[in-house]
Amino acid sequence: MASTAPPCCCDSGIASPDEMTSRCYCGQRAGFPQFQRGNEMVRTHFVRAHCVGKEKADADWGEIDTVMGMDTSAGYGPAGGGEDSGTGSSREPSVHQLRLFVVLAEELHFGNAAQRMFISQPAFSRQIRVLERRLGVDLVARSSRRVELTPAGQALLPEARTAVESVDRIRHVAQTQIRCVQGRLAIGSIGAEAQQPYTRAILAELRARNPDLKLDVCSLDIAHHVLALTQGEVDVAFLVSPMPPGIETLPLATWPRVACLPADDPLAGRTSVTLAELAGRPVVDVPPECPRTWWNFWAVDPRPDGTTVRYGPVVHDVEALFLAVAYGEAMAFLPGAARTFFPRPGVHYVEVSDASPGTAALAWMAKNRSLPTINAIRCAAATVLQRTPAPDSGR
Repeated sequence: MASTAPPCCCDSGIASPDEMTSRCYCGQRAGFPQFQRGNEMVRTHFVRAHCVGKEKADADWGEIDTVMGMDTSAGYGPAGGGEDSGTGSSREPSVHQLRLFVVLAEELHFGNAAQRMFISQPAFSRQIRVLERRLGVDLVARSSRRVELTPAGQALLPEARTAVESVDRIRHVAQTQIRCVQGRLAIGSIGAEAQQPYTRAILAELRARNPDLKLDVCSLDIAHHVLALTQGEVDVAFLVSPMPPGIETLPLATWPRVACLPADDPLAGRTSVTLAELAGRPVVDVPPECPRTWWNFWAVDPRPDGTTVRYGPVVHDVEALFLAVAYGEAMAFLPGAARTFFPRPGVHYVEVSDASPGTAALAWMAKNRSLPTINAIRCAAATVLQRTPAPDSGR
């Protein structure tokens, strides 16, 4: 009997228009491998979602089955279809399936969880069912109104989260090692740090000493600048202290802290203010992924008299911070360099006379300090600091 190939996924209804995002990745149009199942020729069909971060890592080439329900680990057959002969329960769950379960446990809503993971709700639900079969237990109790974890789901959730986090750490370590072997250094910078004279001098010295070293420099936002370092997205970062345990820093400069106030604030026209005069004004807040100790320092929380700070809206980057201040929703404390690098309509900077100065620093993970690429920038920074006095308080 002649072999027949299934239609392309764009024409067969396997993938919705939202999932396809105008890109076909099935075997018929993209040259993906085919395999024989009985007398039928089968092509691997899948869709690569336009996703980023952990979602993209799981939905990438190595885990075709986790996007479209194809179980390539078994060789053929839909992992979530009716042809599962029972062998699914004896196979290991995939990392992506465990990640889907963790996300579902956080959202308790299939639609929201699927949207968060950049796949369709039917594909998401199918993968959860496959995971349940492979584990041999029901993880969630489904109803028309709500989703709840079963006792087994509650018991397995911490283990699933640990497994996912462990794989993420493996990926991050691998990325760091790849950059080291390739002679690449990923450098992050927050705020105006990339424009500071000491940063430019350090990078110039690094290039002069290591002309073959490739430098990837990127800007980091407030919310994720520490995570970018701890999760291996960057090798080093130019930022402002203090940093949590596990991160080493080399101080580069100190700056007075300034109050970032709405232009119509009664104190905005002053040359300097005290913390007592700023009492009662809400301060912008940061999301949970940002180290609390870091933001407590920059918010001066608690104040010298022991009072705690009242927080306003949560911001993820400096532009959102400036908007919140300009609209009068809250104030903020920033390094004095902000006066030069971040002039904004509706925002005035006033020096805070009794706030301790902030410290700009080069930071890296303590466990990576001996890597050749990180050691190279550490030595370049030390050389620059030896021949160029650190900037004064900036007043």
